[in-house]
Amino acid sequence: MIQNLFAILNSFASKYLFWIDSYAITKTDIAEIIILSFLIYNVMVWFKQTRAWNLLKGIIVVLVFVLVAAIFQMNTILWIAGKTINVAVIAIIIVFQPELRRALEVLGRKNILTSLLPFDSQKNQERFSERVTNEIVKATYEMAKVKTGALIVIEQDVALKEYARTGIELDSLVSSQLLINIFEHNTPLHDGAIIVQGNRIVSATCYLPLSDNMGLSKELGTRHRAAVGISEVCDALTIVVSEETGNVSIAIGGELYRNVDAEYLKGKLNFIRKGSMDVARFRIWKRRMKNVQENDEASGK
Repeated sequence: MIQNLFAILNSFASKYLFWIDSYAITKTDIAEIIILSFLIYNVMVWFKQTRAWNLLKGIIVVLVFVLVAAIFQMNTILWIAGKTINVAVIAIIIVFQPELRRALEVLGRKNILTSLLPFDSQKNQERFSERVTNEIVKATYEMAKVKTGALIVIEQDVALKEYARTGIELDSLVSSQLLINIFEHNTPLHDGAIIVQGNRIVSATCYLPLSDNMGLSKELGTRHRAAVGISEVCDALTIVVSEETGNVSIAIGGELYRNVDAEYLKGKLNFIRKGSMDVARFRIWKRRMKNVQENDEASGK
């Protein structure tokens, strides 16, 4: 039985994999293998966090069946697979369109071309004033004290006009009183998100895309999923106040950071006030803040 299986595998290799021996493996080939392995691994990890993971597993099962058919020379199945491959590629693109679009958006937010595209850079320009930072922090924790739910989206490099159009235009200066009044219960503007652009609130009651990340806690509500959802498609920073617990969370780059305090939020806003921040820069800032706190605690002891 085992000898027959080895014979079948050898026959398959000699028939379909004969080209492997005709090429000498070079350093370039090794580099390509490493790069492709890295990309495939990251794509698989990324897919696993979305609803497309089950679809991808289904496609892998189909490919395994085709491989088995090739090994045992099931010509009918191979003929059907060969005829449907072009249609299958188009179908995969259609099925995975949201995920592919999101991947391209994430790639576009990388800072690779920043130095080559001067119109895409906002160096040496403050995004908003220090007063806006203080007003947002003050309003956020005033609402947290009384468990008033809130959703505040702060624009960075990626314009949020398409989401601002889903709400009611305000174009008002940011103030803590206005923010608190907008999210007050039973007021016309309390439902949905507000979008802050620079020193102004441009729109309220905005609809945001919900995240389909299966890794998010089941105890999180629509506000938190909307905060993560908008952070997955753009570089905005989103502040969430939980109506159930009064806890404050922030979302950036598809990640949610829960139960942050006022100093943490203020430091984060002051950091992005002077320039854009992606997830990598945010993690660097987070480690820096942690080191500062540890040093303060050590000196206090």
